[in-house]
Amino acid sequence: MLIGFIVGLVAGLIAHMTSPGAAWVEAVTTYVTGPIGQIFLRLLFMLVIPLLFSALVVGIAEMGDVRALKRVGIKTLVFTVAISSVAVLIALSIVNLFQPGAGVDPVLARELLVDAREGAGAIVSQSAESPSGVEAFLNIIPSNVFAAASANDILAIMFFALFFGIGLLLVNTPQAERLQEAIEGVFHVAMRLIGIVIRLAPLAIACFMFNLAAVFGWDLLVRLGAYVGVVILALGVHMFVTYPLALSLLGKMSPVRFFRDIQEAMVMAFSTASSNATLPTALRVADQNLKLPGRVSRFVLTIGATANQNGTAMFEGITVLFLAQFFGVELTLAQQGMVLLVCILGGIGTAGVPAGSLPVVALILGMVGVPPEGIGLVLGVDRLLDMCRTTLNVTGDLTAAVVISRGEEDVPAASVDEAPLAEAHPS
Repeated sequence: MLIGFIVGLVAGLIAHMTSPGAAWVEAVTTYVTGPIGQIFLRLLFMLVIPLLFSALVVGIAEMGDVRALKRVGIKTLVFTVAISSVAVLIALSIVNLFQPGAGVDPVLARELLVDAREGAGAIVSQSAESPSGVEAFLNIIPSNVFAAASANDILAIMFFALFFGIGLLLVNTPQAERLQEAIEGVFHVAMRLIGIVIRLAPLAIACFMFNLAAVFGWDLLVRLGAYVGVVILALGVHMFVTYPLALSLLGKMSPVRFFRDIQEAMVMAFSTASSNATLPTALRVADQNLKLPGRVSRFVLTIGATANQNGTAMFEGITVLFLAQFFGVELTLAQQGMVLLVCILGGIGTAGVPAGSLPVVALILGMVGVPPEGIGLVLGVDRLLDMCRTTLNVTGDLTAAVVISRGEEDVPAASVDEAPLAEAHPS
């Protein structure tokens, strides 16, 4: 991806300096780089609905342990939603404060925005007027889930997936178990296909960056550097302000001791950029270093590897707002609130693997009227940011384990069904 990013950027800058507005540049972007990028985006959008639906349904249904753990399950759910909300609020505040994407030539941005909307029209349908107020709230609940899927209404799809997952959680029959296994099979198939599509990313990134650099020139590099700085700043604030406060006030643990004890898991998360790959290390750290109750930490960390992804939610929110600023798309407070909600839910439904948030970001961009091609701007630096946000995700999971373990040491062993966790994640 980095090679594709550099090749496309350099080629686009050369075209911008030597042949600004030349006919051959327009021909290349129209008939070569543009279609290649569109194919990549269409493949992503084709898979994102089944991926998000299956991930959310399975993620909620696997909380069947909530019935056994009772207080622990409820506390995990409440803490996850609350801390994710704080994370996204921090991200949106910082990106609005520093405006890393603002200042681009509005004429060029509007031209590229119009072209991109026309090119992506078959993928993301833009409504003439966005609903607001009570209507916007009611639209979250789909009257026809298939119509919502065909319209790429991600909020409605996520609501249905959450509702459906709760239904599977409440129904304890062999048929429901088989249905859950089938939906989990859909998730595995979608993940495998996403992995195949991601292999096209280097070529698609090169095409995206050529198109953008040929139009915006050196201003692109300035904005990209500002974007990276804002993402790292937001992640740092959440890591070193929010988590220490939660540890001190709720977990009654010294933040200094906490960060010292979990450094092995943080290094593993940074190097692999995968919450799932770091899970065995996190489980060992929680048991041996933090001395947390095994039945509690296993449940929280297993769920957290999928559901409690604060770094991913922050990255998605900052990326969407940065690209909206870059392309001159004004987002109202209501639209930013919608982005916040989708990012929180997207953090639950995002796979804990490298580049797992890419499909969610692409779909949110289309929802708010930002050209999906804009993801080419961030993919070249995504590996570094992915490593940083995964470190935050894993740290957040361990923070949640500490907070939720507080006062749960005396949970009777008979009330905990540990078998599913032990089978799903052998250590």
